[in-house]
Amino acid sequence: MSERFDIAIIGAGPGGYSTALRAAQLGLKVALIERDATLGGTCLNRGCIPTKALLEATSTFDAVRHGSEIGINAHVDEVDYGALRDWKLHVVGTMTQGLAALLAHRGVKVFRGEVSRLAPAAENDAIHIVQVSAAPGQTEVLRFERGEQPEPQGISVELRTAHVVLALGSRPQPLPGTDFHGALIDSTQALALDEFPASAAIVGAGAVAVEFASMWNAAGVDVTLLIRKDRVLSSWDRRVGVILTRELKRQGVHVLANTNVTRIDTGSNLGATVHYTQSGTDDEQTIQPEVVLGAIGRTPNTDAAWLAAANLSPDETGHITTDALGRTPTANIWAVGDIVAGHALAHRAFEQGITVAEAIAGMDPKPVDETTVPQVVFSHPQAACVGVTAAQAKENQSFTNISETTYPMMGNARMLMSATGGTLTVVAGERVSFPGSPVVLGVHMVCPTATELIAEAAQLVGNRVPLSEAARLIHPHPTFSETLGEALLKADGRPLHTR
Repeated sequence: MSERFDIAIIGAGPGGYSTALRAAQLGLKVALIERDATLGGTCLNRGCIPTKALLEATSTFDAVRHGSEIGINAHVDEVDYGALRDWKLHVVGTMTQGLAALLAHRGVKVFRGEVSRLAPAAENDAIHIVQVSAAPGQTEVLRFERGEQPEPQGISVELRTAHVVLALGSRPQPLPGTDFHGALIDSTQALALDEFPASAAIVGAGAVAVEFASMWNAAGVDVTLLIRKDRVLSSWDRRVGVILTRELKRQGVHVLANTNVTRIDTGSNLGATVHYTQSGTDDEQTIQPEVVLGAIGRTPNTDAAWLAAANLSPDETGHITTDALGRTPTANIWAVGDIVAGHALAHRAFEQGITVAEAIAGMDPKPVDETTVPQVVFSHPQAACVGVTAAQAKENQSFTNISETTYPMMGNARMLMSATGGTLTVVAGERVSFPGSPVVLGVHMVCPTATELIAEAAQLVGNRVPLSEAARLIHPHPTFSETLGEALLKADGRPLHTR
């Protein structure tokens, strides 16, 4: 079988499916290729959605545990792990089924299979060839169109397409010299556990490590977090990392800072032994948790042989090289998401997909600006940031007259009610190309609703809103959002409830 398309997208995660939806909306004939049994990629199936579902569930433990502080005496009798697992799967299933229905409604042709060959167009030919073979566990390539029942297509399908979009995603990165095995698990395996472990060690300091530390700690797991530097989220604004580390400790997470994990032993029995040293001493120490979660980052899925054969080999970091709009050096082959250097986040990939689809359709979209991509961590309390830190702004010759304003979060009534600590910093400055008008360059925060509040900050940063205008926006009272309003007032030299 050989069929002609305007665009063939390899990978159905946020970057791939957003490309497909927007391209179909613009009238292009779209093929979407996915090897997994369900659409949505890591985010919907093994990352964002199931993790947040469990975080939402385990927040109940925190509410019950601290209820006595406000006069509500309650306790958790037991956890029905089967019901919890079914609820998580229900949330994931609802999302992935809804996505499949939306793609079908838009007329996107979905092929369940695995790419085995990509032949870029010859010099005098405008057509790329994408060979799709049966995915692991299947005997044939399956095609999903408007009906729910798949149509078998044989053991191999050849798609002819004017454009190819690579949306290959990423996978958990193993610890140096140690593959995941036994009790040493990755985030996908952690989400698949039938019940919470009694104890866990987490190696890493990024979003995944911090979220699992919060979730498992809230569920009563004895959690030890081993981090290489003095704080979690060490690449973020320093105050954010310091405050969040302090809050994790206050809630009962054992944070071992400045550690170097030297070895992890996992035997035939349950459990593991983590060997580590801490800066300032060569003495090796050990802990023996039930499981060890390796969460030191993700590896782009760019090592397939067919990529190299198509002259699309990654750079030294494992990423595919593109221009600002997502074009690779090979004509009419594009790349989005985790395989492109930058923030490995679903919402970034989603926007990149829209941009690529519009560029292919002949429109003139703006490139995705990395400084306007919000970063969010669903810990307790939450952390979020957008834009640049003060240090980054001062290093950037495009900015001048940089100021950094920190707001005392505990002056907010809702923060006081939450019984958690927090921080909020606004970075402002002038653009050299437009002097005399300070704008919001960055916002960095820790608070119970930071992942929601950061959306407003992203609008201020992305739209280059003058600081004086941003400070006049009205925030409802009493809300967590008032913290941002007060911080903006203070940054503008007009503090109200602060000095």
